[in-house]
Amino acid sequence: MKKIILAVSVGALFSGMAQASEWGYEGENGPEHWGHVAKICETGKNQSPINVTNTIKSDVKPLAIQYQGQVTALTNNGHTLQATVTGDNVLTVDGKRFELKQFHFHTPSENLIKSRQYPLEAHFVHQDSEGNLAVIAVMFETGAADDELAKLTHTLPGKGDSVSIAQVFPVKNLLPATQNYYRFNGSLTTPPCSEGVRWFVMKQPKTLSAEQESTLVSAMGYNNRPVQMQNARTVLDEM
Repeated sequence: MKKIILAVSVGALFSGMAQASEWGYEGENGPEHWGHVAKICETGKNQSPINVTNTIKSDVKPLAIQYQGQVTALTNNGHTLQATVTGDNVLTVDGKRFELKQFHFHTPSENLIKSRQYPLEAHFVHQDSEGNLAVIAVMFETGAADDELAKLTHTLPGKGDSVSIAQVFPVKNLLPATQNYYRFNGSLTTPPCSEGVRWFVMKQPKTLSAEQESTLVSAMGYNNRPVQMQNARTVLDEM
């Protein structure tokens, strides 16, 4: 049943505006009311995002990320800007092969690191052959403009629309140079908030300019779910 739920969840995530009228980030459709869309959003004990703190040092293996594909299109699904990727993009973890399905953005960041919130967070969503999910989260802090973000946002789609990327670029270019990470079990950060998701939050942030931040906020609004209780979960800190 868990695998079926996860498969449905990732399908919902890819479906764009399928639930656009049922949930959002403000007012009656805001995060505090998502339990009306999916009960687990309200009752789950392993919900994401979290404030990454109270970590435990662990001798975990480096992430095996092999992104060989390109970023080719951008979609505005009414909740976020979601990128389309092509080619072979694989994350191998726990002996399982997870394929990158898409990545998308949240402004400001959903996860916090040691109580720090960043202006932008990218989520790289992967799925294995059994429907299990793994998400790599990359933070962006204010600084120098990011060349790849500039290519990605050169022409922004309106809600419900997609645009092709004029200058396609390698997916791997959006990952930080150093790939140390925090790991915990969590959920999707949007309805249906399905749990059982492996989360890997990169320690090293990338940068974006204040202008790029403003552009993304204008396109998406503030689309971050508030942090959830850590409860009994363990957050592993790579040594």
